Amino acid sequence: MTGRQVRDTQRRAMGVLTLAKDGIRETVAISLLMAAATGAALWLFWPASVVTLAVWLLALAFFRDPLRQPPREPGLVLAPADGKVTDVTHLPDGRTRVGIFLSIFDVHVNRSPCAGRVAGVDYRPGKFHNALHPISSERNESNTITLADVPGLDGEVTVKQIAGLIARRIVCRCRVGDRLEPGQRLGMIKFGSRTELCLPLCGRRGPIEVTVRPGDRVRAGLTVVARLCGQEGEA
Repeated sequence: MTGRQVRDTQRRAMGVLTLAKDGIRETVAISLLMAAATGAALWLFWPASVVTLAVWLLALAFFRDPLRQPPREPGLVLAPADGKVTDVTHLPDGRTRVGIFLSIFDVHVNRSPCAGRVAGVDYRPGKFHNALHPISSERNESNTITLADVPGLDGEVTVKQIAGLIARRIVCRCRVGDRLEPGQRLGMIKFGSRTELCLPLCGRRGPIEVTVRPGDRVRAGLTVVARLCGQEGEA
């Protein structure tokens, strides 16, 4: 176990609410601002303090980082983000893309969908179209993480973090050469955004079965979005 995994286990046992470290600066700034606003509201017009308190709680919710225990069954591909599946698309190059839209109310921490080695991290500046619009995938600011050496696969798996209208800050914590475990934190997209998972059509022992469809709600590191056929029962 890594130090981070040990701390997560301890916090999970205690039921501790954790915040994403990538949002600490914003959380502190908003907390100070809301404290001042609440103080002024209590002095001038106390009912307004209810609004400032609600805004502060919403800000904390933006940057929450719940502790999660990913399923350990072999051959699973997990959701890389919380949110709603917007599309499952078969791409011209033979891969399958699963698009996930994150609203401002979703957890914004991205997680690794499977075990693997980070073979590439490709950041691209771009526009900030609505993340629900199809053009956001090609035109918006994005960061693509490529995973190689995935158990049961000869091809690569990619996770694409895409900025949206509100989310204009992509954070990526992994580097080329890092070894990732299923459900391990990759980074986050602050506020609302889109995350795309691209998978090969087949694994070494059979096709890859996508288990979600548009409209489904998923949770990063917990929801199974695909299965590698023929991998059941392997260690």
